[in-house]
Amino acid sequence: MSKIDPATSALVLIDLQERIVALPTTPYTGEEVLANALRLRDAFRSAGAPVVIVRVSRPDNPPGSELAFEAGDDKIVTKYTIGGFAGTDLDEFLRGAGVRTVVFGGIATEFGVESTLRAAADHGYDTVAVSDAMTALSGISHENAITKIFPRLGTVVTTGEALAALA
Repeated sequence: MSKIDPATSALVLIDLQERIVALPTTPYTGEEVLANALRLRDAFRSAGAPVVIVRVSRPDNPPGSELAFEAGDDKIVTKYTIGGFAGTDLDEFLRGAGVRTVVFGGIATEFGVESTLRAAADHGYDTVAVSDAMTALSGISHENAITKIFPRLGTVVTTGEALAALA
């Protein structure tokens, strides 16, 4: 990847809530994903690019539903389905900010991240999946998404590559 233009790009982080970060995941732990996601968040903020935090809400909001970090002034989108677009203002916010490229991280690769990334592609956005800023409940699911699905819908990079492209 050559460049991520902060004027037309946004970072979207999916379901980084305490109970989800604590799940047994692979190939990365929730804490490893959170650390990479926060590095990306800080870089996007510094570059003046929007950061969107997508969180899932369940009717019973079980313990640990809080975000695993402080969102600050980042846009919060609450979803009630698996993906971040259905029934939310995510598309409206991104279009209003002039976003054409959406960079993704979060948990779980094969659920909320994949669903939201696929919808972003359907909405006409260029997509970037940050492979080590997401993790899955199944190693084979993560590998399949990173090597088979996401490359057909956009670009796959590491956190280091995304940071270098944003600079």
